[in-house]
Amino acid sequence: RAIAETVIGTLGKGEIEFIDFPDHLKGSYQSFTQADMSRLRAAGYNGQFRTVETGVRDYVEWLKAQRSS
Repeated sequence: RAIAETVIGTLGKGEIEFIDFPDHLKGSYQSFTQADMSRLRAAGYNGQFRTVETGVRDYVEWLKAQRSS
């Protein structure tokens, strides 16, 4: 939901419509994903990561700029 809200907020239009998840797909998709960044940090990477919301917003802005050029 947070991603959809970020896209809608960045575009300034749109709405969220909830639909039931198809029964035949249940069990085929995980409902939660979280990266384990410990190995990247252990390898010496000390940079900052973007939040999902920031990354999505920046990507949508980039897409908008591509359409304009």
